[in-house]
Amino acid sequence: MIEKQAKIKKEDKSVLVGLVTKDQTETQLNDYLRELAFLAETAGAVAIKTFSQKLAHPDTRTFVGKGKLEEIKKYVQQKGEVKLVIFDDELSGSQIQNIEKEIGVKVIDRSDLILDIFASRAKTAQAKTQVELAQYQYILPRLKGMWSHLERQGAGIGSRGPGETEIETDRRIVKDKISLLRKRLSEIDKQAATQRKDRGEFIRVSLVGYTNVGKSTLMNLLSKSEVFAENKLFATLDTTTRKVVFEQTPFLLSDTVGFIRKLPHHLVESFKSTLDEVREADVLLHVVDISHPQYEEQLKVVNKTLAELGAADKLTVTIFNKMDKYVEETFDQWLEEDVKAELLTDLKQRWQNETNGNCVFVSATEKTNIPELRQTILNKVRDMYQIRYPYKAEFFY
Repeated sequence: MIEKQAKIKKEDKSVLVGLVTKDQTETQLNDYLRELAFLAETAGAVAIKTFSQKLAHPDTRTFVGKGKLEEIKKYVQQKGEVKLVIFDDELSGSQIQNIEKEIGVKVIDRSDLILDIFASRAKTAQAKTQVELAQYQYILPRLKGMWSHLERQGAGIGSRGPGETEIETDRRIVKDKISLLRKRLSEIDKQAATQRKDRGEFIRVSLVGYTNVGKSTLMNLLSKSEVFAENKLFATLDTTTRKVVFEQTPFLLSDTVGFIRKLPHHLVESFKSTLDEVREADVLLHVVDISHPQYEEQLKVVNKTLAELGAADKLTVTIFNKMDKYVEETFDQWLEEDVKAELLTDLKQRWQNETNGNCVFVSATEKTNIPELRQTILNKVRDMYQIRYPYKAEFFY
């Protein structure tokens, strides 16, 4: 059982820190820090200040330069209410130790923050095991800097090998725990695979996309079921699958965990089994929040993750959601209607070309263009029945 030095507490005041580097522009960093603030809010913390610095590469000791670290330290001391400093990139154990020693408050990085959110959202045995495995994999190389001690069951005679230091013992215990969790997860995965096989010969459709783009809201609309949805990151962790029937044509619709930039590698690895729904799907519905300033980058992040999962070549319909918000935030109220209509036509034509006609523009909250979306999904599902199960002719028309 790992005992952390501190946990994120509700309403904890925090400051955010990021770098502008040769691989990350100032515009990108500002967007990443806005997302980091949203992550902090989802975890229960409140971001009250951001710090950024231009460096060719992160400082090996303290990530930021000496002067910037001193600036952060002064701000934390003057405020007196800051309990947490969150860095937008992964820190090593020694960096965490050095920064905490200098600043005097708890330091975490983006990966640790995401893991904390996942831990609080995990409900099923599978999700809890996946998150715990990712946490142990994350802390293994950071034991010395991040953790005060490990509680050991039976930590008496024989618990430490000849000449084994305390940190070596801790590493061995963590490695043993990782091995145990992998075995447990393997057993859960086998049970889940059996359940998927028992669903019969139905076409499978999966909602995928960046976190907080409206997948669960669309799931509720399309399946008329109550799936948890809120304006927070990672509202859904566990895959939800429902049987849906459009015009006498049945199919299985799944809502999956959202993707995000800089998602911890260990978390992607741990959650690959949950994303089997994506790998085994016949049709993917890629939901995009078109109102987000960086929606194209988010779209690329999802496509890259799908490629890592081996699902890049699947039949995909791109659903551009939140069109109402896009129109509201993009166009001036004094803009002439015909000009607005022309610009919207250009936008839609561009994405029709880029997706080979496999895209729909909707607003889930306003229920705009949902009939067209339903018809598009129905057409794709019927096409897949003809390919996969040609003897099920009753589902073709």
